[in-house]
Amino acid sequence: METVVMSNKQVVLRDYVTGFPSESDLLITSTTVDRKVPAGSKTVLVKNLYLSCDPYMRNRMRKPDPSSPATAQSFIPGKPISGFGVCKVMDSGHPDYKEGDLLWGAVGWEEYSVITPIPNLHFKIHHTDLPLSHYTGLLGMPGMTAYAGFYEICCPKKGESVFVSAASGAVGQLVGQFAKLMGCYVVGSAGTKEKVDLLKNKLGFDDAFNYKEEKDLNAALKRCFPVGIDIYFENVGGKMLDAVILNMRPHGRIAACGMISQYNLQIPEGVYNLSLITYKRIRIQGFNAIDYFHKYSEFSEFVVPYIRQGKITYVEDVADGLESAPAALVGLFHGKNVGKQLVVVSRDHESCSV
Repeated sequence: METVVMSNKQVVLRDYVTGFPSESDLLITSTTVDRKVPAGSKTVLVKNLYLSCDPYMRNRMRKPDPSSPATAQSFIPGKPISGFGVCKVMDSGHPDYKEGDLLWGAVGWEEYSVITPIPNLHFKIHHTDLPLSHYTGLLGMPGMTAYAGFYEICCPKKGESVFVSAASGAVGQLVGQFAKLMGCYVVGSAGTKEKVDLLKNKLGFDDAFNYKEEKDLNAALKRCFPVGIDIYFENVGGKMLDAVILNMRPHGRIAACGMISQYNLQIPEGVYNLSLITYKRIRIQGFNAIDYFHKYSEFSEFVVPYIRQGKITYVEDVADGLESAPAALVGLFHGKNVGKQLVVVSRDHESCSV
């Protein structure tokens, strides 16, 4: 049978990045892809519908350093970058996937990807009545991050005091809502008045503050937590982490999810209050959501009823078209997104025709 070739637009890394990335570090190029997977192959051809912009992707833009291993492999200059996305199967040689199936997982930043599905890295979408875009966030990797970090690592108890940095982002907004469902007192920090208002008025946080307007982060935390913090969900690092340690209660827990304030610095900021970890018996644990992907069905059973009951809300910041992807990704590191940043590659959810 004659192979049908389709054009395939891609987002390509120009070269390794030092300092803050810019849109010019990512190029839009075009190649081709076969409409059919090879006979006998277990690969799957998918049409990408949504792509997830995530802060960890900054670390994949840097030159590999054997002395400082990243949590994921560096992108290859001249090749398309990759991340998590939502897609629809166009052709499949894999016994578990058929044409028309929807899935989320690791894909290239391109219109079409050829993938070999991996258990606990690619997931078939069963709740198709919920917005597909949610599988880049609430029902995808960020949702698993919030669930694993809060419940597995922080071990929350009703009535505890919880602080979330980068609280209006993809993960932080969920951690705050999970904490409220537990009956905790929750405060978040964000970088604009709009985001602070969002936390207090839409996402149900008890309080929130704009860290850019606070001259003294220690004082801001003391104002919000007069008796201290039991749980800190860490997304930013640096000066915020230093101030939080001062305000942690004995036997407090810190889940180190990310440290976005440090990703673009050639010399990271120091943290000076580490001795208090010993005196206060504070537990700090870093984690990667992928370590918990085997619990995805458990997470889905937990969160889907809350979504359907309207007890969890989710804010998305949507960029339209693959051409908008470089600006959307780079914007994460300047705080431009409000909520979960994602890119719509295609709105063709019904037929995926070409």
